[in-house]
Amino acid sequence: MNEVKRTTCKCSTEIRNLSVTKRDGILLHDVNLDIHHGEILALIGRNGAGKTTLLKALLGRIPYTGSITFHDPEGKRLSHPHIGYVPQNMLFDRDTPMTVLDMLCANLTRFPVWLGHRKQQRKEALEMLKRVGARENLLDKRLGTLSGGEMQRVLLAFALYPKPDLLLLDEPVSAVDRMGIETFYDLVTVMRKEHAMPILLVSHDLAHVEKYATCAALLDKTIIVSGPVRQVMQTNAVKEAFGLKLAGGK
Repeated sequence: MNEVKRTTCKCSTEIRNLSVTKRDGILLHDVNLDIHHGEILALIGRNGAGKTTLLKALLGRIPYTGSITFHDPEGKRLSHPHIGYVPQNMLFDRDTPMTVLDMLCANLTRFPVWLGHRKQQRKEALEMLKRVGARENLLDKRLGTLSGGEMQRVLLAFALYPKPDLLLLDEPVSAVDRMGIETFYDLVTVMRKEHAMPILLVSHDLAHVEKYATCAALLDKTIIVSGPVRQVMQTNAVKEAFGLKLAGGK
């Protein structure tokens, strides 16, 4: 695997003894995990294992016990890192008049998007789309008219501006066709190589995990096993979790 440029990396993440509980039970218990500079860490596990819950904790959207700390390349603690997030899907009124330009410009200005866009904002939004390989004609499309692949590219463009210290991807290609999936992950791989950006990827597709991730962690309310991706994929814990044939089994 090609060496990454660590000089541009801003953040690594350390999760210690993290737990999340609700009235109906324990969602996460005693999670310990590190996301290092330049890694694509795949978070895998069955439905209900707590993967999205862990992302929400990292985003500060739910209360938790334990600790999440972020560090720069010199090991100094970062108090407010910028976290990019690409959700599995975005819920919105498909009849909304909001365009891709409106959405991207929300990252570029504090002024309401309905007041219009300056030429410089349009130029920056266009550069954001080009960065993720999206066509220029998407800029004036309404969000409700986008295909699954187009929407995921727009969401990735949104998440990458300004350049995040940590990128979270929650089943980002669930609504994308096969060709779009390969293109999306190729883009993510470029982000890792060019910026040494730490990336946490939630995915059910073990083939894509093996192809694109550098390491993996199996979650079932706590971390069951973690390490280099190929080693993790060969463990009995992963094979049992995904109903794969165990070594020596029939």
